[in-house]
Amino acid sequence: MPDEPSRAPVGAKGGSTGASIPFYRDVRVLAVITQFVFVTIVLLVIGWLLNNLFANSETRGITTSLDWIDRRAGFPPAESIIPVSDDSTYGRVLFVGLLNTIMVSVVGIFLATIIGLIVGVARLSSNWLVSKVSLAYVEIFRNTPVLVQLLVIYFVVFLQMPAVRDSIRLPLDMYLSQRGFYMPRPEVAPDGPIWLVSVIIAVVGFFTLWVLAGRREAEGRPTMGLRWIAVALLIGLPLLVWFLIPGGPFVFENPELGSFNLSGGLRFSPEFLALTVGLALFTAAFIAEIIRGGIQAVSKGQLEAARTIGLKEGEVLRLVVLPQALRIIIPPLTSQYLNLIKNSSLALAIGYADVFNVSRTVSELTGQPVSVLIVVMAFYLIVSLATSVLMNIYNRMVQIHER
Repeated sequence: MPDEPSRAPVGAKGGSTGASIPFYRDVRVLAVITQFVFVTIVLLVIGWLLNNLFANSETRGITTSLDWIDRRAGFPPAESIIPVSDDSTYGRVLFVGLLNTIMVSVVGIFLATIIGLIVGVARLSSNWLVSKVSLAYVEIFRNTPVLVQLLVIYFVVFLQMPAVRDSIRLPLDMYLSQRGFYMPRPEVAPDGPIWLVSVIIAVVGFFTLWVLAGRREAEGRPTMGLRWIAVALLIGLPLLVWFLIPGGPFVFENPELGSFNLSGGLRFSPEFLALTVGLALFTAAFIAEIIRGGIQAVSKGQLEAARTIGLKEGEVLRLVVLPQALRIIIPPLTSQYLNLIKNSSLALAIGYADVFNVSRTVSELTGQPVSVLIVVMAFYLIVSLATSVLMNIYNRMVQIHER
């Protein structure tokens, strides 16, 4: 046999496998250096901007301290769900604005989700009229500025309602007029806390049984109707306790129509209604397209298999399509929820007392716009992060786990 060619030992001079690479040509070293330089530049730019901010603020007598929070505000916001007066502090006034923002966001997210689900499913309808009407809704609301929509809804719809004396009377002692929407105000009866405890027990039991059913299903064991038991517990226990309490857990203060105004009851201002409805309609157009895309991403084989075993179209959508589409829908849906929360700052245009609108008044009275805006940014950051955390938890719950 011919002799094999001799190989250069590893690390020997001239050997390609063991030759050392200069650090300035090592990809790993260059990556670390590049990241270090980038981070350093970013920190220097941020430091320069902050230095200019503090220097200019000090020149104009503007500080970043928060000593103004405990001072007397001297004005109450136009709307509040907690007691507030002229003697309230700036901190409490801002907290009222934050609660108003949260209320608009929660109601708007709920309405936008319901409308978006209906319109998204309608976009896929085989009925030509339903499909085209849904398409028109999506294109109109998605392609016009949300601020313009809010102004139209506020000035053209809600401010054109009848005067108070000509209020539209709705069932259950509810009224709609230029002053807003009035409904009976619920107040907790003496035995009401018992019912509230039953609701808490029902909710905890519902989630416990639902999670237990999911674990048994993941392990391949029968669920033994745990989900039906959970639903029955959630609905049945509060209803049972409600009927057992004499007079019910709540008493209601009904609004009374006078000659020039409505008194009593629970009032929702036209500003709140316009902002909530406007944000819900605008966001629902995007949610509808997200839901439509998620449904269309489900394999057609899944639909055919579901129809083959005799499921009706509604059951196919509820039991097969939507559970699988949720994996695709939830991440972009979270982004739309966050957009709605941040778009609520447009309340300034129609005069609703959200946290941003209230902060403008506070900054003018205190003369400390920088610190006030920092507090407002912190509010939005906390609310947005809390929403993201809740949606991420729900996203992990609906993910399909491989066995």
